[in-house]
Amino acid sequence: MPNPSFWKGKKVLLTGHSGFKGTWLTMWLHDLGAHVAGYSLAPASAPNMFHLTEAANSCTNYVGDINDFSRLLAVMTQTQPDIIVHMAAQPLVRTSYLFPTETFQTNILGTVHVFEAARQTKSVRVIINVTSDKCYENTDTGPMFYKESDRIGGHDPYSASKGCSELITESYRQSFFHDHGPYDQRLASARAGNVIGGGDWAEDRLLPDIVRALLHSEPLTIRNPHSVRPWQHVLEPLSGYLLLAEKCWADRAYCRGWNFGPMSQDMLTVEQIVKKTTARWGKDLDIHEDYRARPRESAVLRLDSSDAILRLGWRPKLSIHSAIEWTVDWYKSYEAGMNMRAYTLKQIERFHELEGV
Repeated sequence: MPNPSFWKGKKVLLTGHSGFKGTWLTMWLHDLGAHVAGYSLAPASAPNMFHLTEAANSCTNYVGDINDFSRLLAVMTQTQPDIIVHMAAQPLVRTSYLFPTETFQTNILGTVHVFEAARQTKSVRVIINVTSDKCYENTDTGPMFYKESDRIGGHDPYSASKGCSELITESYRQSFFHDHGPYDQRLASARAGNVIGGGDWAEDRLLPDIVRALLHSEPLTIRNPHSVRPWQHVLEPLSGYLLLAEKCWADRAYCRGWNFGPMSQDMLTVEQIVKKTTARWGKDLDIHEDYRARPRESAVLRLDSSDAILRLGWRPKLSIHSAIEWTVDWYKSYEAGMNMRAYTLKQIERFHELEGV
């Protein structure tokens, strides 16, 4: 788990802080005593977690595009962060088919912008680049569980962009962020699975689609019901990012790519996730499968996180069953009109108190 004494007083810059994962991390870091600056576009959905939780009160909020290098550099120069967690991205596979140029620009060149701005900011000690489990070359006939040493690749534009982000990370680590660089700067990457949790309102993502159908009593259309993904609660990989930053701060040997995924028994099919979610909600849905021709998506994707467990001391805390319960309970609290900032902080505190599964 993150060490509060380490984070207290640290200056942290989060890119993509107004997104789903970014909002959770903003609030968690603020709760740990860090001074958080966030750089991101305005939230894309209404409602959105950033506004519902009043997360702007937990950070210095900068609105900007990751592709605007001069703006990014100015913010980095002004805030002088100790640690950067880079999460800003175009995060959806199907959207990448519709907007490949924007996807490659944001996920590849945006990463370069962050690294270049960091190189010019002497205060920066650690950079964590958040990529994706989809950075691996997935032919659906490869290894059962992807390890950090497996081949990087990607068929769809999103997956390819995240594979490129990993290659760029390795290039910058070898070329600039090494023992003989002008500053003692350290770079690692984090590859997480399909995260779930309260506050995600993205289009074309399974849990938000289920929640919208439940809230509005509408039919649910799903695709690829038998596809398997490494589902996990959002706090699981975030705890990994924080722990990785702590380790890199202390020892450059941790500066490499790391997987943060669930235990093997928690990697369920889309259909199983739908059934468990509706059962927890206590409401049936009219479910239809989308049989229309659609872009290629991998049928099976699993992560091997044994390195993070053995070498970082990280371990998942919530089973997929508990993760779904926490997620549904968050949305039902929202439906009931509760204070979602207080409820989110309560879940973060509960997570701190848990032992690993």
